[in-house]
Amino acid sequence: MFLKTQMDGDLVEVLSIDDLFNPLKTVVTGRLQAGEEVQEIEVFSKAELVFPSGELLPRCWSDKDYRQTTGRSTHLQTA
Repeated sequence: MFLKTQMDGDLVEVLSIDDLFNPLKTVVTGRLQAGEEVQEIEVFSKAELVFPSGELLPRCWSDKDYRQTTGRSTHLQTA
């Protein structure tokens, strides 16, 4: 999967997809896509990455308690 850095817009190939989806992980491994040569593997903070469109990553990928903080109940209420 390709994402980009918020700071300078560089394209990043994410190599650790499971870590990207895991809200308990704050970093992912990947490589910058610069030039024709394959770049070295680096560690990137999920907080500094966005989709190529500029859209932020889903909150559920970085916040393990995202359901509790949305204000919505996850349980059915009976009358």
